[in-house]
Amino acid sequence: MVIYLPGTVEDTPRLDDLTPRQIVQELDKHVVGQAAAKRAVAIALRNRIRRQKLPPDLAQDVIPKNIIMIGSTGVGKTEIARRLARLANSPFLKVEASKFTEVGYVGRDVESIIRDLVDIAIDLVREEKIAEIEEKARQNAEERLLDILLPTRRDSEAAVPEDEAAFQRTREKLRQQLREGRLDNRLVEIEVKERGFPSGIEIITPQGIEEMDINLRDMLPGMFPGTRTKVRNMSVREAVEYLTQEEEQKLVDMDQVARLAVERVEESGIVFLDEIDKIAGRENSSGPDVSREGVQRDILPIIEGTTVNTRYGMVRTDHILFIAAGAFHVSKPSDLIPELQGRFPIRVNLDPLTKEDFKRILTEPRNSLIRQYIALLETEGVTLEITDDAIEAVADFAYTVNQNTENIGARRLHTVMEKVLDEVSFTAPDLEDKHFRVDAEYVRKVLADIVQDEDLSKYIL
Repeated sequence: MVIYLPGTVEDTPRLDDLTPRQIVQELDKHVVGQAAAKRAVAIALRNRIRRQKLPPDLAQDVIPKNIIMIGSTGVGKTEIARRLARLANSPFLKVEASKFTEVGYVGRDVESIIRDLVDIAIDLVREEKIAEIEEKARQNAEERLLDILLPTRRDSEAAVPEDEAAFQRTREKLRQQLREGRLDNRLVEIEVKERGFPSGIEIITPQGIEEMDINLRDMLPGMFPGTRTKVRNMSVREAVEYLTQEEEQKLVDMDQVARLAVERVEESGIVFLDEIDKIAGRENSSGPDVSREGVQRDILPIIEGTTVNTRYGMVRTDHILFIAAGAFHVSKPSDLIPELQGRFPIRVNLDPLTKEDFKRILTEPRNSLIRQYIALLETEGVTLEITDDAIEAVADFAYTVNQNTENIGARRLHTVMEKVLDEVSFTAPDLEDKHFRVDAEYVRKVLADIVQDEDLSKYIL
């Protein structure tokens, strides 16, 4: 999710103002290379913005152009889709196609994709609404806490103007102390609601897990007479947080949240279907692969456009953007059923990562791996210095291991960096010299023997 901060020096443009070229530039801040894939998703996102400006009768017929990304693991397929969703502030769900089985088999129902996406959208919209009323909720919580710390005069007692003025002065002094944190450790008694029964029940059917939105409190009112509360002692700091959450729940209209969430899923939802090559069955297949084509046929209506029943209402999937991905080492996109192929008109091949790509991945992204390790060790007071020749050595070792063993792409860098920095990570709190330098010689000393021994590198790197 992109947060726009007013008054910053370099404000990120609004999504409506982002051209495809600028969308690619935003993705470049987090993902190295793969220009063709970035270009495809940038066009898809821009077309979604264009569609929203069309007349309603025309807009409903403009369907998203779904994308298949073809590339081995660790080259950036998932990260491109995830960063695109954050940039667009869209509900985003990543699922593995191989976890679904066709109707009649035990497994997940394909319609659960949309239900999960709606749940994500509910959380997304609710957080936005809470951000809007956060200040009001904290003010209300502050007033409630002041009422506890300094109870108001009972109505039966006559109010004397002088006493009322003194009472208000005392209350304002308490308010000031509360805001300054001088009352944080004082204990207060707060009435808290006991955790009740969930409002919904999940039942297992032959089609998977279905949801029944049944409220037991409404069905059996005699057993649940009302909301039960209990008194808890907590510090003022904890009480402020608890009361603020209570006020947020009162101020947020969940019916409106549900409506906006369903609308956002229908208009801007993004589903990332990973491992789609695993369900690309061939003709005359047998054994455990018999249900592959069945899974494709079950997924097809969701991608084509259908209506799914969720606990928040009916959700249409016509304009959800589906991005599929797979390595396609054994199968190929043409092994998918023709109907499914036709729903993914855009196909993009992602390039294998080179040694130069590894060097860029270590340093260029906004939160690159090098910056992460430096920041982590700074929390222990250790200044980590990683030289340019060390970065080149790490990239060289990662590329070599990928060539000689399984190619897991950029994920190999995590393994290599952990091995290189194992000693400093373990001894950081006890180091007397708080400056640790990693150069190419140190990297070679740590990794050379492991990389040369191919059998050992399979288990360690």
